[in-house]
Amino acid sequence: MAVAVTMDLPIDAPLPLDPELGATTTAPTALAPQSVGRPNAKYSRIVPIAVVTISAFFFLLPLLTLARHSLQNVPAFLLGKDTILKKWSLEPLWRAFDDPDFMPALKLSLTLAVGTVFLTLALLVPTAVWTHLRLPKMRTFIEFITVLPYMIPAIALVAGIVIVKPHARWFLNSNFALIPFYVVLALPFTYRSIDAGLRAIDLRTLVDASRSLGAGWGTTLRKVLIPNLRTSIISASFLTAAVVIGEYTIASTLLKRTLPQFQREYTQREPQAGYALNLLALLVTTLLFVLLSVLTKKRDQSRKPYVPPADTTPHTSTGTPT
Repeated sequence: MAVAVTMDLPIDAPLPLDPELGATTTAPTALAPQSVGRPNAKYSRIVPIAVVTISAFFFLLPLLTLARHSLQNVPAFLLGKDTILKKWSLEPLWRAFDDPDFMPALKLSLTLAVGTVFLTLALLVPTAVWTHLRLPKMRTFIEFITVLPYMIPAIALVAGIVIVKPHARWFLNSNFALIPFYVVLALPFTYRSIDAGLRAIDLRTLVDASRSLGAGWGTTLRKVLIPNLRTSIISASFLTAAVVIGEYTIASTLLKRTLPQFQREYTQREPQAGYALNLLALLVTTLLFVLLSVLTKKRDQSRKPYVPPADTTPHTSTGTPT
């Protein structure tokens, strides 16, 4: 038989108050901060709209001017309300595409972009993983090394290539000789993208769990880490491709007929068609970054955090027998 437990209290001691029975609690209660009111919706939207509008004019007006110059066959002094929409044509672009040197240059640039992406990922992903796991104190030094190509102008790298070129013609004569230089130029962007992806996951737990299940380092990297770094790898790949497609200085020094080299030579021969091709290259690069944001956004939205189910089991309290 359960016996209720009683406590011996002094006669003049106050009885304990039970909040559930409507009594006032004796514990101190934090005061809620005073409301400062909602921000004025009218003025809170002015600044973002103004920033977006100014940025749009800053980027779009030069593109519109370039498009008018390359795709409209109307002299600038004859432009007016009646002629602003007349004589627009894509014929300059077709002329550029029909040039016999266009497709080889485009093919070479795309080949170099693919090769640079694979070499960059093959070097940086294992290096970044090993640094995070084994050499965390070296991350600052490695970040400083990777930012040097951004601080040092490309012309300095070209000066070094000119000095080495007579002694390494067996390598520099190949079209694929541009790939190592493009890997160096892309380091400031690609390494930070991969490093940010590694910081966003529990790297040590994933590696320890994979290794404890018997997986080797190759399997861990291929089946565990790379799927979790998919967004970072996509970002690094697009940034590397953008760097390769737009690079001109090193390709010109090594006499490689890449797409930027063809654009420069073709613009000298056919200015209008050349500027139209330059406009298309800018638009394609912009679309690459838009596609990058769309792919990474979909990937981030598909990751839903795990929320444990709420415990709905009723809790009952029982007396303690004496």
